[in-house]
Amino acid sequence: MTYQSKSEFSKPEISQNRKRLPNQRWYIYPQNLELANKLAESTNLSPIINQLLINRGIETVEHAQVFLSPESLKLPSPLEEFPDLAISLELLQQSIATEEKIAICGDYDADGMTSTALLLRSLRWLGARVDYAIPSRMHEGYGINKRIIEDFHNEGVGLVLTVDNGISAFEPIARARELGLKVIVTDHHDIPQKLPPANAILNPKLISPASPYYGVAGVGVAYILAVCLAQQMGSAQNINKPMLELFTLGTIADLAPLIGVNRRWLKRGLQLLPKSSLPGVQALIQMSGVQARGMESQNNSSSLTPNANINSNSRSHINSNSNSNINSSSNTNSNTTNNLNQNPNNKSLKTLKPEDIGFRLGPRINAIGRIGDPQIIIELLTTDDMGIALERAMQCEGINRQRQEMCEEIEQSAIAVVETEYLLSLKDDRVLVIIQPNWHHGVIGIVASRLLERYGVPVFIGTYEDNETIRGSARGIPEFHVFEALEFCDDLLGKYGGHKAAGGFSLPTKNLDAFRQRLSEFANRCLEVHHLKSLLKIDAPVSFDQINRELYEELNTLEPCGIENPDPIFWTPDVQVLDQKTVGKGHIKLTLCQTIGDRHHKIKAIAWRWRDYFPLPKRVDIAYKLRENYFNGNTTIELEILGVRLPDSSNLFPKVIKKPIKSSFEYNHRRYICAIYPNQFSGELRIKNPEGIVLAVELGKNIGLLGANRQEAQTVDISEQRYQVIIQAAWNALSSLLENI
Repeated sequence: MTYQSKSEFSKPEISQNRKRLPNQRWYIYPQNLELANKLAESTNLSPIINQLLINRGIETVEHAQVFLSPESLKLPSPLEEFPDLAISLELLQQSIATEEKIAICGDYDADGMTSTALLLRSLRWLGARVDYAIPSRMHEGYGINKRIIEDFHNEGVGLVLTVDNGISAFEPIARARELGLKVIVTDHHDIPQKLPPANAILNPKLISPASPYYGVAGVGVAYILAVCLAQQMGSAQNINKPMLELFTLGTIADLAPLIGVNRRWLKRGLQLLPKSSLPGVQALIQMSGVQARGMESQNNSSSLTPNANINSNSRSHINSNSNSNINSSSNTNSNTTNNLNQNPNNKSLKTLKPEDIGFRLGPRINAIGRIGDPQIIIELLTTDDMGIALERAMQCEGINRQRQEMCEEIEQSAIAVVETEYLLSLKDDRVLVIIQPNWHHGVIGIVASRLLERYGVPVFIGTYEDNETIRGSARGIPEFHVFEALEFCDDLLGKYGGHKAAGGFSLPTKNLDAFRQRLSEFANRCLEVHHLKSLLKIDAPVSFDQINRELYEELNTLEPCGIENPDPIFWTPDVQVLDQKTVGKGHIKLTLCQTIGDRHHKIKAIAWRWRDYFPLPKRVDIAYKLRENYFNGNTTIELEILGVRLPDSSNLFPKVIKKPIKSSFEYNHRRYICAIYPNQFSGELRIKNPEGIVLAVELGKNIGLLGANRQEAQTVDISEQRYQVIIQAAWNALSSLLENI
């Protein structure tokens, strides 16, 4: 069979403005109605909420109790879990007692800056002589380095404390030990083949994955160290709450898993933030427009969350079931704990949600580390002067706007490069490596995430520091381990680090071609072609008549949601798009309708940054989260669209088509003929291009036939975007005719 070179069926259109549907693969969890109903008898929650618990691996009443009431989680002592914690506490106490100078080396992301601020506040409170340094993102890159070590030594520092970095810094830490400096490494990144020669290392990756502390971020390690030190020195009064607030900011902004102790402590921290004791946090909340909300629904009538259990099981921030020294604290300690464990039946309780930090507060903090001076954030989070706090928060606001503009410009530039140079080879390469000059490496990590979402493949994006060096960021899909990929390229790289989902790297410019080849080799070992689409995990089907305030409030029992405890995603088939328009910076605002019986159920929706998919087809299956919208004093439940696909034929088309339904349309200045033909099943869609090549698709199938005649036709996957754009145009042309049948 001969293919025409101009056929859109065989060659994708290379255009930044191509109208298409998102490149996604949907995984819909199997619905276990029997188990959901059984759990509902004990949790006093609706079956749909219990199905969400099942999807998160919670299949027993006991497991549900711990999840719904994190205070019932029995925590081991951190001293038992972290082998070097005792020596770390001893070193810090000695330095404080002898007035030896302590220096913190932080990182320039939200986790690193909140960790730095947390330890600065706590150590100063405990009487330490302490200062800090953060490496220059622009000139030095991630992690402690020899320049910082030399500076510390010249300044008379005796003890160096790394936060959110250091686990891979063998040479700088070896140099510190040569100079007689003591070093405590606190980090959470993946463990390299060779550990640095520090006096003590605190890293949850060095403890059992079954430990409730395993998922803490860098700020979580700092929090554990600070709380244990304060309790051991008997000076925890008035410092626990500020530390918990900083822990909450950093943990959510760093996308740490919201399970284990993270879930337990974040539920407390999110309740503290609306009335924060820290001027910097108050200023950030004020400048970003975040509003606390009532959380009556978190305190449902579930028999698994009795108030007595919460208070009686909680004696300290770290450990509620241990007689270790870190719990032998004064009455002020237990008072602080009681404040954190307020009566859960208090319906006036206000709280923030992780999304408030993830989309409002976190980006303003991160923007400083990306393109500004981290000292702004350290001053913001350590000052007790509201005037200074407001000045620094205003700086965050302005720099965040600059960051947004940079991201938009670089993203559009990257898309243009990808679609002209790399798009056709993505299936073979299975990884996207894009390096361009004059991009700000402070924001390319954000762009990497957006490219991953758009193209569904691992992304390694970088820019030239000079003629000899490239620095970049990486983002991965679930089946691809970023840190292992970087290790696979160890001999080609300079510095690198990260974890499964993300990483950073530098390499000599001369190694770029070899780096690209090596990454493709790694990607082809672990990825199949069907992996090369963004994975959307969908919890359950929901019809529009089920979406109401009661369902939304029940969902709050799952909070805080985030990594490893994701926001619930629902889907509804065969939804009609009544109205759609682009708003703001490329968002699509929609009015959707689902017809159930003789009733039409309408709801508003928003699809963030979906301008490339505008306009959407008139009928679609949708995947979405539920969101509250506050406007003019009114609160409504709306949809945040995450996924769209063409409907199943059983919903979109009549069950029986008695005669062909024909139409035509123009696409890319070419005229196509399309038709629905009856067959023994539900029908077949055929589209003919000007050269006579026909794409035939049995309705409801993912495989089509492509060719000049059926006998010689080739089977194709119609979920590929080259076919989606044509099928979408054909459906738009036929939809009005079908609705009149």
